[in-house]
Amino acid sequence: MKLRQLGSSELTVSPVFFGAWALGGWYWGGTDDDKAIRAIHASIDEGVHCIDTAPVYGFGHGEEIVGLAIHDRRSRVVLATKCGLRWDIEQGESYFKTAYAGASYSVFRNLRKDSIITECERSLQRLKTDVIDLYQCHWPDKTTPLEETMDAMLTLRQQGKIRAIGVSNFTPAMMEECLRYAPLASDQPEYSLLNRDIEKDVVPFCQQHKIGLIVYKPVMQGLLTGKVTLERTFAAGDFRGHQPWFKPENRARVLGALEKIKPLADAHNATLAQLVIAWTIRQPGITSAIVGARTPEQARENARAAHIVLNEEEDRTIRTTFEALGAPGK
Repeated sequence: MKLRQLGSSELTVSPVFFGAWALGGWYWGGTDDDKAIRAIHASIDEGVHCIDTAPVYGFGHGEEIVGLAIHDRRSRVVLATKCGLRWDIEQGESYFKTAYAGASYSVFRNLRKDSIITECERSLQRLKTDVIDLYQCHWPDKTTPLEETMDAMLTLRQQGKIRAIGVSNFTPAMMEECLRYAPLASDQPEYSLLNRDIEKDVVPFCQQHKIGLIVYKPVMQGLLTGKVTLERTFAAGDFRGHQPWFKPENRARVLGALEKIKPLADAHNATLAQLVIAWTIRQPGITSAIVGARTPEQARENARAAHIVLNEEEDRTIRTTFEALGAPGK
């Protein structure tokens, strides 16, 4: 698999990242640790050597699964995790409340220096490693100056505990301020055929400043795979049932658009999910796409999307088909 340089950093990454959000079981109705580990192994074996996780995914459990999966193949992996969402202390900007594994959690955005240092140490332990390749601020925290946040990241890099600094869900103005204090390897925003907002400002800013873009939700939590049919129902713990695009009337529109581009998938001997991933990683400024997998089969399917080469006409057809959908109806 051809690797790509991540911004102006020394990291080279695969165009597809293994997304470990669902592995913790949070919002997705439980997890199977053994199957999750085998999914990670299958992904690495297919050439997807980049794994993205975060402490809040399963409230520590997601990172623990990743740590178990990579402990004997750490040298083959580019490991990305995050900081800034605390559920163990009520400090910072209140974010949300949720339930997980029978317990209730209040989550706060906290990018204070002491908090980041603490989180990094805990992540290193859970991930069973002595260095994190890409350490990212998960969400902005309006209660903490960015200078303090970047100071924490620089301290960790100087200590050899992280290799590169990234942010997630940051605006161009926020990234511009960060750059006054520290180099940024990447930003991690949401991006898909159903949400192309970052093309207006984030993509041009990152291109101008040589910041990599690792996008999440490229298949819109499964909706763009074509497998979420109108008959599909969602369990109480699956938050997709409350999202606008997953409402039956909007889902029908998406399924109709997918049917229109299915001949392109067939022409490449690919699934719809693979076609959508291939389109995503082809877009200007996009370095990689994070795609979740819970089984070895899903991991292999995602990885093989990186080998699909779309031409200009196919790219344009896919884009215009989904531009015609407009915004989701409420």
